[in-house]
Amino acid sequence: MPEAAPQTTLHMAQLQAPRAWRTVDFLADLHLEPAQPATLQALRQYLDDTPADAVFLLGDLFEVWVGDDAIDEAGSFEAQCCALLAQAARQRPLYFMHGNRDFLVGAGFTRHTGITLLADPTVLSMAGRRWLLSHGDALCLNDVEYQRFRALARNPEWQAQLLARPLHERRAQGRSARSESEARKQAGTAAYADVDGPAAIAWLRAARAEALIHGHTHLPADHVLAPGLSRHVLTDWDLQATPPRAGVLRLTDQGLQRLALAPT
Repeated sequence: MPEAAPQTTLHMAQLQAPRAWRTVDFLADLHLEPAQPATLQALRQYLDDTPADAVFLLGDLFEVWVGDDAIDEAGSFEAQCCALLAQAARQRPLYFMHGNRDFLVGAGFTRHTGITLLADPTVLSMAGRRWLLSHGDALCLNDVEYQRFRALARNPEWQAQLLARPLHERRAQGRSARSESEARKQAGTAAYADVDGPAAIAWLRAARAEALIHGHTHLPADHVLAPGLSRHVLTDWDLQATPPRAGVLRLTDQGLQRLALAPT
């Protein structure tokens, strides 16, 4: 398979919020999978209840995505999720950004759901400010092994070769990846590298933005990077954890607010 060189030129997409938007929600790292029905139910309840004018899903919506053709498999988990998202997208705009788990999401997903794909990163102009949105994995520079994989996994030729395999083989590969991930969690060896501070500052200055919003690290917090520059990390979702985790970061004219959605 071809190897891809790390990205050297960063393109920042632009999104201007309509004037009618008053409330926008950001969430990431739901890691939806059949073994986590409570998390899917929490997402369903959130989408029914949120007053947001738009919802931004900043990557790792799914624990693993083996290809858009999985949606066409009768009764599949992917079909169930896409039906839920399609219903939500008829109520308000939904935006999706690829993560490190669902980088194979493609045009079939957007066709089934009506969700708009976002480039990583994207600058959102809203509430008189510019907000830089990213999944966050591209900024975890200390994880050299992952950065090599990321460059390969985002290569269109590599993706095409993977998607050419039969669906049942891709599903088996996805189950194997989930098992390995769970084993690392149980062994206590699963860890997420944090975002590189100087790289985040460089992105913000290039974007002429004051705040970076991202997920990936599972380390929800608000950080001051430099005078006038900050980053805001989204929480992951796991309704079967102890204690359970779920939440959104809400943007209004008043600024950012964290909302916990998991029952206490």
